[in-house]
Amino acid sequence: MIEIWSKPACPYCVRAKNLCEQKGYEYESINIEEDNNIELLLKKNKHARTMPQIFINDKLIGGYTDLVKYFEE
Repeated sequence: MIEIWSKPACPYCVRAKNLCEQKGYEYESINIEEDNNIELLLKKNKHARTMPQIFINDKLIGGYTDLVKYFEE
């Protein structure tokens, strides 16, 4: 399962979602500005400072460029 933690108007968040769609993968998009999602994200990755934060099967992949590298491997 792919989780993309994102925020509105984030171009790299949009790119990450588009890349998943192009590769045929489903993903869950979680907006950090809703509810208490920022606290939930920081529990998963206390070093999260940029968006998106991408997890695959609960493993931190990183941001958009890390996702590109992940798919290339």
